[in-house]
Amino acid sequence: MERDYNSIVVGAGISGLLSALVLSKHGHRVLVIEKEQEVGGNCNSYEVDGFQVDTGVHAITHLCVGPLKMLMDNYFNYLPVFESYGHYYVRYKNRLVKFPSNLKEFARFDVFPKRDRVAISQSLTRSLTQFTFGSDLSKTPVYNAVPKTISKDCYEFIDTVSYFLSGKSMYETPVERVLMGSDFVCDSTIKEEIEQSLNHISEDSNNDKKDRNSLLPSNVDIPFQFNREGVPFLFGSLNLLDSISSLSKLATNNVNFCQGYPRGGLKSILNSVLYSFPDNVDIITGEEVSTIFTGNNVVEGVETANGNVYRSDVVVYTGMCRDLPRTIDNLPSRYKSKLENIKISKSLTIWLGLSQKMDELNYCGSEVWFKNKPYWAMPTSNYDSSFAPKGKQVVGFSFIMDEYSDTKSNIENAYKTIYNAIPGIENYVEMKHEQITIPEKAAITTNGNFADIKTPIKNLYLAGTDTDRRSMGITRAAYSVVELLKTLGDDGHLS
Repeated sequence: MERDYNSIVVGAGISGLLSALVLSKHGHRVLVIEKEQEVGGNCNSYEVDGFQVDTGVHAITHLCVGPLKMLMDNYFNYLPVFESYGHYYVRYKNRLVKFPSNLKEFARFDVFPKRDRVAISQSLTRSLTQFTFGSDLSKTPVYNAVPKTISKDCYEFIDTVSYFLSGKSMYETPVERVLMGSDFVCDSTIKEEIEQSLNHISEDSNNDKKDRNSLLPSNVDIPFQFNREGVPFLFGSLNLLDSISSLSKLATNNVNFCQGYPRGGLKSILNSVLYSFPDNVDIITGEEVSTIFTGNNVVEGVETANGNVYRSDVVVYTGMCRDLPRTIDNLPSRYKSKLENIKISKSLTIWLGLSQKMDELNYCGSEVWFKNKPYWAMPTSNYDSSFAPKGKQVVGFSFIMDEYSDTKSNIENAYKTIYNAIPGIENYVEMKHEQITIPEKAAITTNGNFADIKTPIKNLYLAGTDTDRRSMGITRAAYSVVELLKTLGDDGHLS
């Protein structure tokens, strides 16, 4: 039977769009189907009362050697420019304290008494040593590794870090996630894995790529000079030199290394992907895929809620993996149970447009508040003044939503926390905007699952932040697409 497309991608979030881009550059005729009217998902920006906001607060990680860097280098025709991220801070008693990246900085972190700092340093050293020499800490909750003698403030701080690295508390967040999220252990793909994923790139694809400098005004600096020779190690496969390197990070680690924020906001990443699409990509919005149909356990295409049928050789599903069984009937029960055990968490982001710039928010980077209702905040207009009217400022505050409280209570408590953490900010607020999102489609927990790229149905594949445990947000989405590339290549779908 004649196929309408080589590949159909279900979902036009950043995972779906990146999947469509790489498939199209390998010669596939691709159809992307998105149920919403707009594409981009959590990778987008828009305007509210004269202020530009992103969909949630974001830091883009692993920009020196990592999955997004690799995809940009090899598939993008147009490249976003990244500003150096800045620093992470902790707001405590009306002051900002730089977030500690290593033991030396933690020893000076006077937010906590000395006995707490000594106890946590010892615990961190012990956990990193165990992990480096082969212990599996993916099922060990952070709470089990935390000394029971530390102060309440220190407990709340560790719990806050756990929430923002995994979406869950320290009782559910694994030690492995804290080590990786704090960059003590590199969770990037090794160079050989990246090269293997790309060994099918055609010469035409490389020739189509625009020279980076030709896209930038002469007065624009590129903050990141990427090192193609940098080779991080892959966890779980460490030799002695790797182990020594990992342990040395106790003294040298820099948590904000190779992190950035896209000039122009998240929409600049989205636009770079869209502008890089060749003519062999079609995008349909406002149409939901209701059925993925198969024949003899081989995928054949999709049908939408509108009754439209599209046939293809390959289907890449980038929606919520735990919702996949709603679209296809013949999945094994054990596989469905695995998908049902994917844990998620919701995020509330409050954007405030301020009538003037505040000294308390005069920095590039982000801050964490860990008392009562924790937040992660970022004054994005400090990177790009065009995000706010002249002389004004816009800042986003992200909270993990309390699953036991209603939306109204979450929002009310969030505003109370902001006004308590930054006294006087309420006097300058002229724009308020709330967003409720699922920042990643799977939370990294000690008892939650992630889906595999391959499914029990031949030629049906999955991609997205619920198929890869590494990093978070857009970087995690890019990791999943790198794995998708590798899998499609192994299965003979890439030329």
